[in-house]
Amino acid sequence: MADITGDQRIQSEVLEGLATAVNHRRWFVELALPYLGNNPIEIGSGLGDYAIEWAEHLPRFTATEADPDRLVLLKERMADHPNIDVRQMLLPAADANGEFSAAVSYNVLEHIEDHVGALRSMAELVRPGGRVILIVPAFMFAMSQVDIATGHIRRYTKKTMRAAMDEAGLKIEKLHYANALGLIGYYGATSIFKLMP
Repeated sequence: MADITGDQRIQSEVLEGLATAVNHRRWFVELALPYLGNNPIEIGSGLGDYAIEWAEHLPRFTATEADPDRLVLLKERMADHPNIDVRQMLLPAADANGEFSAAVSYNVLEHIEDHVGALRSMAELVRPGGRVILIVPAFMFAMSQVDIATGHIRRYTKKTMRAAMDEAGLKIEKLHYANALGLIGYYGATSIFKLMP
């Protein structure tokens, strides 16, 4: 089983901050919706903000979390959502069984040392014809102390993402950069002005 990387307190603070970014979250929710199918699994649900919004459109949804403390909070938060199952999951996982319509993971892969093994596990979680939907941070030049504090091991380019997905045996349907203005703002705040811890 892989170690959980990064400062869990800082990660939780970042997740709580992102919970207030409603428009950003809605945009990311809408990006994945057409590909989720009827019974997807989210890898690394954090506090469950995306899970709750996706589950409004689906009969069944599985939210997962690796960190034991956040898992407890996630279970408590999802108690009032009967169509959301919650389970602990670390990737790479040995027990992937192909039961899900899709695996979706936002800003998680960059935390996992064996990211190719994690991608293989995601592929094994979905049934034939299912999809793996990812959002990862872009460009190593933007790696900052905030990335390191939150446990980021890497950032990606199209080339490095394609290489990891090819090695994992995944067929790419779409691969593109999103939110260039966000990257500029993040880089300015963390690397130029050092506004974040």
